[in-house]
Amino acid sequence: MKRTILFILALAMAMVATPIEANARKKKSQPEVKNVIMLIGDGMGTAHISALMLEEKYQPINMDRAEASALIKTYSANNRVTDSAAAGTALATGTKTGNHYLGVTIEGDTLISLITRAERRGMQTAEVVTCYLTHATPAAFYAHTDDRSRYEDIAVQFLTSGIDVAFAGGRKDFAARKDGRNLVPELEAAGYKVVNSMDEVKDMHEGRVVGLFADGHMPMATETERGDYLPQATAKALEILTANCAKEKCGFFMMVEGSLIDFAGHNNDAKQIYAEMKDFDEVVGIAFDYADKHEGTLVVVCADHETGGLSLPSSKTDFTLSESGVEYRYGTTSHSATMISALFYGTGAKEFAGIMDNTELSRRIGSLLGL
Repeated sequence: MKRTILFILALAMAMVATPIEANARKKKSQPEVKNVIMLIGDGMGTAHISALMLEEKYQPINMDRAEASALIKTYSANNRVTDSAAAGTALATGTKTGNHYLGVTIEGDTLISLITRAERRGMQTAEVVTCYLTHATPAAFYAHTDDRSRYEDIAVQFLTSGIDVAFAGGRKDFAARKDGRNLVPELEAAGYKVVNSMDEVKDMHEGRVVGLFADGHMPMATETERGDYLPQATAKALEILTANCAKEKCGFFMMVEGSLIDFAGHNNDAKQIYAEMKDFDEVVGIAFDYADKHEGTLVVVCADHETGGLSLPSSKTDFTLSESGVEYRYGTTSHSATMISALFYGTGAKEFAGIMDNTELSRRIGSLLGL
């Protein structure tokens, strides 16, 4: 009788253990995340994505291809409405800080970003943005200051960031500084090729490069001077990173920002929002296509906060009409406290779902990369 009871207990334990072991084997067989492409639409709320879909007459957009989604809370350590510095720091480091702070806590403790941790692990890194290279979001991934507006100080910190590829505006913070210091020769001494136009990197396929394509921010997407800069720069950065990684046998972390979606939101300008969103969605397509061809690549599409308080209400209350009309309405020329959407594609995409804090989003990305 005793032996029978022991046998039944052993059998029951085996039956309980089997699903756990099977799940463990399943997790072990999943591809490892080697590369992360983080696409940040600065100020891009869910209504901004909806507006793009609406203006495209609900034809498929690249974001439609996402394999998973989540809602992200954006408040900062000292305000229910975040600015780009605090939100950028949360996404970059996994830790809350106060508005106007970059890469440090309110108490002054230094925070280590995903890019810095990736560099320390021997990975390749890149930033591609349409704002200053020293502006809040890109700076959150390499700088440490309690004042986001210290652009020239932040530019000096870029020299030791270790970032391999950077395409942006903000040339004046490096080459036309108030203190008279020219950082371009220092960048070149650190092994970077420094360029002023995308034409100068057409024949560049590997190595380290800093492109400073405007004295200030890049033009808005509604201006012809902008062209297809952001998609072109994203594709070139991926080409260079891929070659560098093949040589170094490593992965990469790349942050791309559609920085001027935020400016369009501040301006309450529907045409600018549409142009910036369409441009950003093209970049999403480039990143998703890259993930399709390179196993081990995770693409994260998110925002730092929502700008403009955008809503898309109907023009009429009679919904029996064939067309009730849609209006663009704005609640503010500033940021709002609404949650933002995050979309995921590629290896590890299914690890994200539900509602989470922006710090948790950062920590999960770091965990998948082993950082």
